[in-house]
Amino acid sequence: MDKQQLFENIKRKKSFLCVGLDTDIQKIPEHLLKEEDPIFTFNKAVIDATADFCIAYKPNLAFYESLGAKGWIAFEKTVNYIKKNYPDQFIIADAKRGDIGNTSAMYARTFFKELDIDSVTVAPYMGEDSVTPFLTYANKWVILLALTSNKGSHDFQLMEDTQRERLFEKVLKTSQRWGNDENMMYVVGATQGSMFQDIRKLVPNHFLLVPGIGAQGGSLEEVCRYGMNSTCGLIVNSSRAIIYADKSENFAQAAATEAEKVQKQMAEQLKAIEK
Repeated sequence: MDKQQLFENIKRKKSFLCVGLDTDIQKIPEHLLKEEDPIFTFNKAVIDATADFCIAYKPNLAFYESLGAKGWIAFEKTVNYIKKNYPDQFIIADAKRGDIGNTSAMYARTFFKELDIDSVTVAPYMGEDSVTPFLTYANKWVILLALTSNKGSHDFQLMEDTQRERLFEKVLKTSQRWGNDENMMYVVGATQGSMFQDIRKLVPNHFLLVPGIGAQGGSLEEVCRYGMNSTCGLIVNSSRAIIYADKSENFAQAAATEAEKVQKQMAEQLKAIEK
């Protein structure tokens, strides 16, 4: 999916919501545990209930890999289900890969060739040769970690060099030599608030994947005020607040209700770029 197609989906659905499929076997409704594949059964129900309100899904690989081969099978089934039934959805493999070049090339082959997923999150710490193998695939996206929403992000990401340049700013500047706004996005946590202003000075046209609204307490209004650009430029993720809205047999409907609430808020924010 290219940048224009992504923006067209945002305009058509009046949404830039990504539903995070952080599916924990210990948190899904208990009645699903009798199913042959409870993780996929849960995901399928959530996807069917929320697809009208979002433009992307983001399975977090840790939740699937924790179950070994069964989890990986559920992950593949989930990806294939979305691609077959909701081909307009942008799929993000939240894998946070990043290793030496030949290893990164294998990760890229896994997600982009074998699974044909739209995008994958990548850690930039090991530098250019750990990222560029992911950028060799047409119409695929690298989503590079820049300024994350967790408390520990301040341990390194805000460190300044002798020129007062912060580490996340160096990541944004340097990485633009490797890719562009047609194949690279950045992860910026919703809890970073007005820091989006600093980020937009460096990457005005890139899409930003924004986790941290909902359970983590980030403000959608603040993210949009400082981070939205003329093509929206935002994919805002919500995971737990949507997928675990209810633990009864009505869990899917509850997920739909929560997703629709966020979509309506986003529709209001999008009016700013419709004028």
